[in-house]
Amino acid sequence: MRKSPYLGDKAFVVAGLTGVVACAWAYLIPASLDMYGRMDGPAAWMMEATWDADYLLLIFLMWAAMMVAMMLPSALPTLLIFHTAVRNDPQVRSPSRSMFAFVAGYILAWSGFSLGATLLQWGLAEAALLSPMMVSASPWLGGAILIVAGVYQWTPIKSACLRQCRSPLAFLMEHWQPGMSGALRLGLRHGLHCVGCCWALMLLLFVGGVMSLLWIGAITAFVLVEKLAPYRVQGGRLSGLALVLAGAWVLTSA
Repeated sequence: MRKSPYLGDKAFVVAGLTGVVACAWAYLIPASLDMYGRMDGPAAWMMEATWDADYLLLIFLMWAAMMVAMMLPSALPTLLIFHTAVRNDPQVRSPSRSMFAFVAGYILAWSGFSLGATLLQWGLAEAALLSPMMVSASPWLGGAILIVAGVYQWTPIKSACLRQCRSPLAFLMEHWQPGMSGALRLGLRHGLHCVGCCWALMLLLFVGGVMSLLWIGAITAFVLVEKLAPYRVQGGRLSGLALVLAGAWVLTSA
């Protein structure tokens, strides 16, 4: 039986995205293991005390790699629907380039978040609120982040952004833009919705450890469930309550 070109194309897209995510995890896993181990390998530079331009750049790249590893898997349904749309659009001359532009726009949105997280980490470190292991050194900070993340789970902004992320077909139909620049803007818009949905959850890394595999894995799994699971098993309100209670417990224990 002759293989469908579309299926081959789809497999190529999935393989390419898997490769990108795998590269990000291939950096994170050894760095995390080294940070909580001997610190003489890929995480040795993280112990630097000087926040110069080189160190800021490395911290930014660390955050950017984490965001690719954690967030790109949850965007796969949207990426596949977009791929189908551009492949069936006779006006699109190069579906692969449009796909690249869309993914680039999505990553650009999370790179913006990574820049903000880098500057926040710098400020926390300078204020002695963050330990050398990149974890909150203050129960007040940790408790506040937990409560903010929990309360944000209940906000209309969170719900609106999550709805866009959970309804990729509706999102693409509503915001569709032609051409390469349109694909880039569309990917950027989708990425911004994802940032709006998950930024507070990402800040939880400052509570459990920015490079802690346990926290990275737990937040990644929660994001996947929140975006891809049926509505009845999302548990957004319950997770918000759990975070608020955890934050209150941390504050009262301070």
